[in-house]
Amino acid sequence: MDAESQANRLVAWIKEKVAEAGLRGVVLGLSGGLDSSVLGVLCFRAFPQDTLGVIMPCHSLPEDGAHARALADRFNIPTAEVPLDNIYDTLLDTLPDYQPEAGIARLARANLKARLRMVTLYYIANQRQYLVAGSGNRAETTIGYFTKYGDGGVDILPLGNLVKEQVRELARHLDIPREIIAKPPSAGLWEGQTDEAEMGLSYDSLDRYILTGDAPEELKNRIETLKDASRHKRAQPPTAE
Repeated sequence: MDAESQANRLVAWIKEKVAEAGLRGVVLGLSGGLDSSVLGVLCFRAFPQDTLGVIMPCHSLPEDGAHARALADRFNIPTAEVPLDNIYDTLLDTLPDYQPEAGIARLARANLKARLRMVTLYYIANQRQYLVAGSGNRAETTIGYFTKYGDGGVDILPLGNLVKEQVRELARHLDIPREIIAKPPSAGLWEGQTDEAEMGLSYDSLDRYILTGDAPEELKNRIETLKDASRHKRAQPPTAE
């Protein structure tokens, strides 16, 4: 399927899901990253009058906000900016601190950022009668590289069957700004954080394994371990009989 046909198919799917829910449009977080940029353009194509991209800085890199605004300006996507820095700081000051080891503490703080953004998007969605669209792709959902009830807390995942390189190809076709396509993928959760460093593998190798099953044994074992460990993220909460 060529890129334009793929884009049209996804736009039609977004329209269909909103109609099925009896709602008016979509809201999404605009992070300045590749996936959210592609999603923003697709949602705007589906609902030019009823798409809202929300920029939610939370001790974020200024570059990320600049990229999000540049994307919105290029495609005329309506936006709202909701700074979450103070709310995040207040919550950290209020919540009990059990003083875990540094890596666990950093992850807990990062997950809090993602969950604050989810709460913000649903508040706006409820007011506007919109669905919340998420930017997760197939590579990330396969190994659970998302925050449960954070960026994983959405109504629809239009990019959920595309691996990272397929999203990148769609971005080129949609004329996403080059600086967004070229920068290392990052959730921007802390300074210097990149997706690939956190996952411990490259998107290229993950994409290839998902599409072909081809990977060195050590890499295959790591991917399968991540899949197993994150199974709970992709399932409804278990219910006792």
